[in-house]
Amino acid sequence: MVKRHRKFAKTIFVVLLICIFLGAFFIPFRTALVFYDGTTHQLAAYLPIKKGESFHIIWKHSIHLTDVIEKYKITENNAIKQDEIVYEHFGIGMPSYALEGEKFTYENGKYHIKNLNNVFPAINIRNGKTISKHRLVWGWNGEHMIWLNHIFRRAPGMK
Repeated sequence: MVKRHRKFAKTIFVVLLICIFLGAFFIPFRTALVFYDGTTHQLAAYLPIKKGESFHIIWKHSIHLTDVIEKYKITENNAIKQDEIVYEHFGIGMPSYALEGEKFTYENGKYHIKNLNNVFPAINIRNGKTISKHRLVWGWNGEHMIWLNHIFRRAPGMK
């Protein structure tokens, strides 16, 4: 009877070890930018990224039809910190001055607001119906780029 209980206990122990090993294998342990489809809430894409690394989101301003570049970094506690915005024209939705601690400059025909300290746990990105030229740029020198329209399928009725 005792042998039977020991054999059962060993079997349970082995099964638990296998479950723990497999569970640890499937638990993500890398930091990544994760993109979800807002309509289906399904995982659309992810980009492995490390603390301190940066990425840019470039979007087309719907009035001026010029690029706006938002520059972000991953913080030590895995938040998303916006540290710069670059654009060509003042107008609707675009800042015309820097806040305390920020630096406003004009370089090579573009306005820059640097030293931003906007920290977010997440960012919602929406594609417009008519003007939708959102891009994600990453890499040491911004050498990688993907059109966000290629990641997200269009909602019904969108062209």
